[in-house]
Amino acid sequence: QVQLVESGGGLVQPGGTLRLSCAASGFTFSRYAMSWYRQVPGKERELVATMTSFGGSENYADSVKGRFAISRDNAKNTVYLQMNSLKPEDTAVYYCNAKRYYANYWGQGTQVTVSS
Repeated sequence: QVQLVESGGGLVQPGGTLRLSCAASGFTFSRYAMSWYRQVPGKERELVATMTSFGGSENYADSVKGRFAISRDNAKNTVYLQMNSLKPEDTAVYYCNAKRYYANYWGQGTQVTVSS
């Protein structure tokens, strides 16, 4: 069955770094666009970063441009989110997403908390 398993979240001080990972299984990873979303209580889930299948292009939310970087390793069926210069407003549950045509899969989320 399809699985997306996020890891790497945690508590970090403002200005710190974290690297999230999402291990995928149960589908042909390289053919899917991979994205990271985040959500805070009471707000809609927002798109943070997207990378197309085979890593052709990437896009970022304005709020994270220049600080976050998405990457993928199709040999390892894994997508990453490198988060630098973290701010308290980056605190959220981060979700991994895989999408191709009508197929749309989600991970269970990993908590990122930025606080001193």
